[in-house]
Amino acid sequence: MAGSNLSRDGATPRYIVVEGPIGAGKTALAKRLADSLSADVILEEAFDNPFLERFYRDGRSAALPAQMFFLFSRARQIEQLRQSDLFATVRVSDYLFAKDRLFAELNLDADELALYDQIVDKLAIDAPVPDLVIYLQASVDVLTDRIGRRGVGYERLIDRRYLERLTDVYARFFHEYNDGPLLIVNASQIDPVNNDADYQQLYQQIERTTGGRHFFNPASAALA
Repeated sequence: MAGSNLSRDGATPRYIVVEGPIGAGKTALAKRLADSLSADVILEEAFDNPFLERFYRDGRSAALPAQMFFLFSRARQIEQLRQSDLFATVRVSDYLFAKDRLFAELNLDADELALYDQIVDKLAIDAPVPDLVIYLQASVDVLTDRIGRRGVGYERLIDRRYLERLTDVYARFFHEYNDGPLLIVNASQIDPVNNDADYQQLYQQIERTTGGRHFFNPASAALA
C-alpha cells in the first residue's frame, strides 16, 4: 500500500492527525499511515522530554516543566510546518495541538494553568486544522496492558487513576470536537499497528471518511 493516496471529494488530505491516550498506539499508527501515504511524519518528542519520568514518578512537582517542554516543542514544530509549503506533501502527526491544553488542565494547578495560558497567548501559535483526526479510544485495562508490554521503564510508573482521568478527558474532548472530520476508532478490539488485516480494514474506513463524525468498531480476527 506504500505510496497510495487517500482522496476526499477528489482532493488528497494534506494533514492527518492520530490521537489517543498513552498506550493507544497513536505514534505507531501515525508512522504506519505515513509509510502507506509516502508522507512526512510529525511526532511529539516525548522521549526527549527530560521531565517526563519525574512527572510520572512524582506527579505535580514536575507537571509544569514537563508541560512547558511539550508546549515549546510543539510550537516549534508548528512554526516549521507553517514556514514550509503546506500543500507540498502529505503529513501525518501523532498529536493534535489543541490537546496540549487538555493535559495542562489535567495536570497543572490554578496558578500554573494561568501562567501556561499567558505563555500560549504570547506565543500566538497558529496551528493548522487537520483534514482528518483519527481518535484511538481504548479501555484503561487495554492501555495498561499495552504500556506494560512495550517495556518503557518510566511508563510503568503511570498510575491507573491517572489513566482513568486521562481517558475521561479525552472522551469529553472528542465528544465536543467539531473542527473537522473525526474518525473514532475502538482500539481496544483491534491492533492496526501489528495486525495487517486490522490495518487494511481501518485504512479502507479512513478512505471512506469524507467529513463529519464516524465510528470504526469492527469485529477483529485477532485481538491486540
